[in-house]
Amino acid sequence: MADRDLVVGLAHATQHSDPGYESEKRLSESMVADSLDNDVDSIHEGLEFPTAEEMLTLRRVSDAIPWNAYLIAVVELAERFSTNYIQQPLPSFSRTGAGGALGQSGALGAGQQMSTGLTTFYQFWAYICPIAGAYIADTYWGRYKTICWSVAIAMLGHVIMIISSIPGIIGGHASLGVFILSMIITSTGTGGFKSNVSPLVAEQYRITKCYIATTSSGERVIVDPAMTTTRIYMYFYLFINIGALIGQIGMVYAEKYVGFWLAYTLPTIVFCISPLVLWYGRSRYRRSLPQGSVLPAALRIWRYAQRGRWSWNPYKTIRNLTSDDFWESAKPSKQVGEKPRWMTFDDQWVDEVRRGFKACGVFLWFPLYWLCYNQLNNNLISQAATMTTNGLPNDVLSNLDPLALIIFIPICDLLIYPALARAGIQFTALKKIAWGFGTAAASMIWAAVVQYYIYKTNPCGHYAGTCEDAHKNPLVSPLNVWIQSGSYVLIALSEIFASITGLEYAFTKAPTNMRSLVMSVFLFMSAASAAIGEAFVSLSLDPLLVWNYAISAILAGVGGLLFWIVVRKLDKEEDKLNNLANGRFVENSS
Repeated sequence: MADRDLVVGLAHATQHSDPGYESEKRLSESMVADSLDNDVDSIHEGLEFPTAEEMLTLRRVSDAIPWNAYLIAVVELAERFSTNYIQQPLPSFSRTGAGGALGQSGALGAGQQMSTGLTTFYQFWAYICPIAGAYIADTYWGRYKTICWSVAIAMLGHVIMIISSIPGIIGGHASLGVFILSMIITSTGTGGFKSNVSPLVAEQYRITKCYIATTSSGERVIVDPAMTTTRIYMYFYLFINIGALIGQIGMVYAEKYVGFWLAYTLPTIVFCISPLVLWYGRSRYRRSLPQGSVLPAALRIWRYAQRGRWSWNPYKTIRNLTSDDFWESAKPSKQVGEKPRWMTFDDQWVDEVRRGFKACGVFLWFPLYWLCYNQLNNNLISQAATMTTNGLPNDVLSNLDPLALIIFIPICDLLIYPALARAGIQFTALKKIAWGFGTAAASMIWAAVVQYYIYKTNPCGHYAGTCEDAHKNPLVSPLNVWIQSGSYVLIALSEIFASITGLEYAFTKAPTNMRSLVMSVFLFMSAASAAIGEAFVSLSLDPLLVWNYAISAILAGVGGLLFWIVVRKLDKEEDKLNNLANGRFVENSS
């Protein structure tokens, strides 16, 4: 803590010397690309930069986090709906779906396969839409305006979801159609802001270069912007999960004792805070300006770099396309004679594009991770319904995930990561991601073992999900539902290592004028996982659920191992990639 307190004053002096959006805008328009010899701009003026030797030997710490980074995080708080609404039938004694203290809440009675299919579709659509939101933000509107319009769309979806659950509609033929419509509209709005919120949060921290500071004990340390970005995203994630924990617990008890109309109204009320916060922070956020058609230029660079590298020999083609000098031929300085008119950028921007493509290559592995994580939203909740809950709502235990995150994020930030740094161990982003795959696989092994014993102890054996007595009363395994805790704790650890680090990696490795777009590629991997997950829907029913969890564990475990083998070389470039000079890009008006 002493290291962090030491740099607070310097951080505030450098970050807040030029407040207000208009001054930020003038500054962003006047700044030029940083050079490799540490030319300073107005943000870094007066800072001492480390030598190459100091970069290797001095301990690294994070900087203070600007408070306005979290004003925008409230937008992420209220994306909630209930698996029980889809899967379980409307109780015969209820007009609201509430099951009461001893009953099971429900509405549509569509079964576990339909529930898993619809929640997986929601996941897919919510993570396809960020690509459109990112393109609009980077090219036309900017992040702030895109977020505002996306919030309005999501708000409409929330209202329609409430309508689907009011007495008189809930449980009827129209209920399913209205609910699916609400899912589509809500996920469209959600997708629009997901790719823009997290970059906007991290952009509030303006220092981009490592600099030297001295602790109260006299130790010279490096204040590392990459570590600061890690901290920003960890506490951004913590903030979101505090809201998720409070909101979800309120939802599950409202669903159980009052009805789904209240369960969906609660997050809608929270979501209504978003427009107020956006309006309040409109002049406080540092906003990056849209810079026109950046994506076509990046893709053109990629195509241009491939010239002369294709061969009828597949091995030779792969070697040429992955060689270290692949991007060199696309740099303006390497052109013989007059450069093409579309090269309205400098060599440094090509390096940034290369870094962004490398990041996207890392993200291609994430669908295997999300296969495990997505079990939290459907199958693990259904698993809880087949266990002894002692009056607890079957979906309340899923709150162990945000609770574990709230506990473990500060532990990682204040104890584990600093201890590793003091020991000289660089726990880089790619190492964290690999560990995230491993802990996700462990969580699914836990779930598979629990499911095996549910089948072994349930009165109906391998058909636990539909087990009833002669009077249609549900029968469950005597296993206590808290046995599930291990799965939720392990998946929470995996989120710290993989999900949070993925957000950080997308931000730090993207070109500055393509941050929303690269973030959308990271988010799109969740959509790809949802599409793959649709193939697993056939395993999401008795008696195949052990295989469902086991296969997810195998894919994540083997995938994590292969991931590390592939990215080991890239991991050695971490410092170099984080400290690239900022490139310049001018939209081609011809």
